[in-house]
Amino acid sequence: MSRPLVYVSTGYFRNYKSKSIIEKFKKNKLNNIELSGGKFLTKKEIRNLRLFLDKCKLRIHNYFPPPKNKVVINLASDNKQVIKRSLNQIKKSIILSKILKNKYFSFHAGFRMDPLPKNLGKKFRKNKIISKKRAEKIFLGNLKYINKFSRKHKIKILIENNVINKKNLAIYGENPLLLTNPKDILGFFKKVPKDIGLLLDLGHLKVSAKTERFNHVDGLKKLNSLVKGYHMSDNGGLEDENKTFGKKAWFINDLKKNLDYYTLEIYTNKLSKILKVKRLVENYLSN
Repeated sequence: MSRPLVYVSTGYFRNYKSKSIIEKFKKNKLNNIELSGGKFLTKKEIRNLRLFLDKCKLRIHNYFPPPKNKVVINLASDNKQVIKRSLNQIKKSIILSKILKNKYFSFHAGFRMDPLPKNLGKKFRKNKIISKKRAEKIFLGNLKYINKFSRKHKIKILIENNVINKKNLAIYGENPLLLTNPKDILGFFKKVPKDIGLLLDLGHLKVSAKTERFNHVDGLKKLNSLVKGYHMSDNGGLEDENKTFGKKAWFINDLKKNLDYYTLEIYTNKLSKILKVKRLVENYLSN
């Protein structure tokens, strides 16, 4: 069995240009890089990402390439302009994934409302919310459409589970997000095309479990049948803190070992700490 590749997300370094952060990661022996967000890139800068492929492996996720005007990807919106912007952004990402010789492109599940870009990952501002049934129907239709596009480019789509914390649940009095718990995820995936997989964010799952009162370890085991990739970090269960973790992390012994999508989504500028965790995960997956 070949040694699994564990990638490291650039999500923490939002104020960097991609070129700078790639070089920073490479200097710290982090050569498998998942690009996520960051500063706007010109077309030339995007094309030049290919020049790094002989020195490192690049994968992209969610808001990459970074749009000039910030958008919220929401394929469950009932706003036609939001859907149009979301589909255009995802299509650009799929094409870039192909250029970078990736197998997958991953993005978040939909929302029952349209959050502002500045509220993502923070406290929501209450606005119009649509029914869960309608949001799922819209999301499913748009997923089928974008999956046909991705097939043409030989890229597989992965959907990441959302995270709901107690603060945002209290604002609406109900869950304004799709796919936060095992029951909803398993039910929804019965309807999606079979070649779409789940990118399970373990930090998201732990927070959602605390909020929605299910067991996060049992949730991981139930969802593993759908999982094609993991985003790995830890937290205290109340907020998605993207913290580091060790060999006794709650999820480590239940990770599937036969995947080709593992990403550390740890938010720290101490890259030596991330390298240590990367080696820990690689050793576990190799044994």
